[in-house]
Amino acid sequence: MEWMMGLPPGHVTAVPGLSRAAQLKALGNGVVPLQAATAIEHLAQRARARGAPIPALIDNDP
Repeated sequence: MEWMMGLPPGHVTAVPGLSRAAQLKALGNGVVPLQAATAIEHLAQRARARGAPIPALIDNDP
């Protein structure tokens, strides 16, 4: 399955009867999963650099 911006195809667009305006409203200003994961990993790396015992949060190995 190919994902777009961390969401599966049709996540919002495959809902029957949902207009384009309603699709955009459903998505709102939400952070897509890949953006959220990147932000969390970045903050964890900064914390580790300061000596905090933070485990790896994201498995970057395929």
